[in-house]
Amino acid sequence: QVRLVESGGGLVQAGGSLRLSCAANGRALSTYTVGWFRQAPGKEREFVAAFTWSGGSTYYADSVKGRFTISRDNAENTIVLQMNSLKPEDTAVYYCAVRQGGLRTASRMYDAWGQGTQVTVSS
Repeated sequence: QVRLVESGGGLVQAGGSLRLSCAANGRALSTYTVGWFRQAPGKEREFVAAFTWSGGSTYYADSVKGRFTISRDNAENTIVLQMNSLKPEDTAVYYCAVRQGGLRTASRMYDAWGQGTQVTVSS
């Protein structure tokens, strides 16, 4: 079973950037669709971006389109979420997750999750 570990969260000022990584142990990510989700206090978990290793398809939530980029690091079996022009409303715990099959935005469609990494954007 794949095990996921997120890293790269932290505190940044509005307009700044952070780079999140999702590393997989146990299975190659090339067999999965990988998604990033986030959950702010008192809110439901929401879709951020997804990447399908085979074919390199990507999909973004409207709220992050043009600011966030999801990509892969073949050598490290890792998915990266580059976050630029961060806003205070991007503050949340960010999770990566995997599923077999194509891109989906619903969190219930994902089978394995990391423990999350906190992103805080100050105004």
